[in-house]
Amino acid sequence: MLIGISKLISPELLKILMEMGHSDEIVIADGNFPGASHTQRLVRADGHNIPELLDAILQLFPLDQYVEKPAALMGVVPGDTAETPIWAEYGAIIEARTGLKEPFEEVERFAFYERAKKAYAVIATGESALYANLILKKGVIK
Repeated sequence: MLIGISKLISPELLKILMEMGHSDEIVIADGNFPGASHTQRLVRADGHNIPELLDAILQLFPLDQYVEKPAALMGVVPGDTAETPIWAEYGAIIEARTGLKEPFEEVERFAFYERAKKAYAVIATGESALYANLILKKGVIK
């Protein structure tokens, strides 16, 4: 344990966050996401929900200030009636930590999967909300 680092941030996740460079992306995946088949670096965060983990990560991780939308959401499949209230939670957390009011782009489901395959790592969580997958693009510390 370290002072000032959330207990939600495992040693493995801390190492991954530190290894990442500017513009590298990390996926925070919900419990339905096929994480093991979509990455070379899978970090298990079973039992954790994404909002709490997102808040802990953003205390350590700068979002890319050189792009218009440094976060991406998996868009709802056309015709699916699923609601996405968790997106508002993400927005409130990101705004509180970074000041960004509109940080998200929506990415079509299969395009999201392809982007996830190119991400630096995938964090597999226990999040049960639908369409809760999120990609963060790392920025620089000035």
